[in-house]
Amino acid sequence: MRGRLRMSDDRKIIVLTGASRGIGHATVKRFSMEGWRVITCSRHGFPENCPWEAGPEDHLQIDLASQEDVVRGASELLDRLDGRPLHALVNNAGISPKSKDGSRLDSLTTPMNAWQQVFQVNVFAPIMMTKAFAEPLQRGKGAVVNVTSIAGSRVHDFAGSAYATSKAALGALTREMASDFGKLGIRVNAIAPGEIMTDILSPGSEEAILPQIPLGRFGTPDEVADTIFFLCSDAAQYLNGSEIHINGGQHV
Repeated sequence: MRGRLRMSDDRKIIVLTGASRGIGHATVKRFSMEGWRVITCSRHGFPENCPWEAGPEDHLQIDLASQEDVVRGASELLDRLDGRPLHALVNNAGISPKSKDGSRLDSLTTPMNAWQQVFQVNVFAPIMMTKAFAEPLQRGKGAVVNVTSIAGSRVHDFAGSAYATSKAALGALTREMASDFGKLGIRVNAIAPGEIMTDILSPGSEEAILPQIPLGRFGTPDEVADTIFFLCSDAAQYLNGSEIHINGGQHV
């Protein structure tokens, strides 16, 4: 049944943005393995060749760079929930523009339209999505996880200035949201990944960054997904307003 959740489905529900690769893809698998129903959101439609049996029923096409489309997409998702509670929202989607030659865009070279787009996707979309789903999250005594970055707390060799400052802003927003949504019984926390072995890991990271990591290795998407699941589980019922560093000690 496409468009609405099956009436007989009583699984916990999570909404996840940015699920097509890396951390997002690992998170989909982690929650699905635990028996959750996972609804994914991205600017792309559901790929026909994807083996995920839920198909387009559990995928929502939203362009997070457009405030108008976020409003439209959130409204469609509320219709799909059909009054059911929402147990978790993971704001994982993020963008980090590069220069034409693939190099880092710093605060001198980042065009203003790029700053605006980055902040819309990385900061404004998460608060818009959370506000839109406040009622079903309250009914589900739900948890929100914002995905920040180690770049939000230190100048990074590869992450651009707009991305880094947007992630710092999202960290501050997480604290504000924890205070505001906490009064509704909704917990809001963040994770700040460091260097994770995904296809977006910048070339040269091994030489430039690996020596900075006390554990001597990069993290895996599964390790990040495990932390996200913990934050959304009953084991973290009193955790609110935290930002957990997942970087092997790189931040120390």
